[in-house]
Amino acid sequence: MDSRLRGNDKTIVTEVNGLTAEHIPVLAGTLAEQIILPPDGVMVDATIGHGGHSYLFGQNLGPRGIIIGLDVDTNAIQRAKNRLKDLSCKVIVLHSNFSQISEQVHEQGIDRVDFILADLGLCSAQLADFEMGLSFQQNMPLDMRIDKRLKTTAADIIGKSDEKSIADLIYKFGEDRASRRIARFIVQHRKEKPITTTGELAAVVCKALGQPGQRRKSKIHPATRTFQALRIAVNCELENLERLLGSASELLKRNGYIAVISFHSLEDRLVKNSFKQNAKEGIYRIITKKPIVPSGEEIAENPRARSAKLRIAQRQ
Repeated sequence: MDSRLRGNDKTIVTEVNGLTAEHIPVLAGTLAEQIILPPDGVMVDATIGHGGHSYLFGQNLGPRGIIIGLDVDTNAIQRAKNRLKDLSCKVIVLHSNFSQISEQVHEQGIDRVDFILADLGLCSAQLADFEMGLSFQQNMPLDMRIDKRLKTTAADIIGKSDEKSIADLIYKFGEDRASRRIARFIVQHRKEKPITTTGELAAVVCKALGQPGQRRKSKIHPATRTFQALRIAVNCELENLERLLGSASELLKRNGYIAVISFHSLEDRLVKNSFKQNAKEGIYRIITKKPIVPSGEEIAENPRARSAKLRIAQRQ
């Protein structure tokens, strides 16, 4: 795997499985306009990924500034280290889920921080990574573990859960009203042959719902919601986000910021409710009364940004 910078100092090009995957940090310019860190500031990038957001803020940090980056993707950790190695501030990149943010920050001898950022989106390199098995655009092993320390794969869930459990999961985490029909087709199919690849699962879901343009008016691929649901379940994404949000207020200095970029309504709802509850208790001041979304120009440059929503709050 190879990562390098290209052109506009934002686009990071990564070679994955012989394919080129480009990554542009979402809403980076907007974040830079909204949040200014002091030269000796401490930033926690809870999902450091390629390091694009951290690099943006790290350029304004001096030798006394600190960036603590967390990620469960070991490939992302290496990419981030390479990306940030020339910054003048101290950079600490840790293999950890952001649900452990308090423990990881305190282990570095730091009590409070100036800024917590969490970009909850997947990057192109992860979708292109054959071993992760996240994409229905290519036929990959049905895995979906972003953190390979986890034990349960998407194939395990599809292969071992009963029909009702699969339907409930797709409805709860994928918000797909056709969840029962999808689950029925999955269970019927696995009686004849186990579903072990992303291509096989996508084909079953398409069979259940009809190909795009025939039965559904939605512009998204029929398997999108099912894949989202399985990924959320495999990686315990919502539970981990709740833990992050619960820890943030105790970690932030007075006037410190928390910014979260979410990509679907389940995440955004958790962030919105957490910020509102903290504001009600006099802990936060909500900076974004409504979520900030990418401009048409940014979406044209980076189509993966189209569903992003940014919410920012400040510690009182």
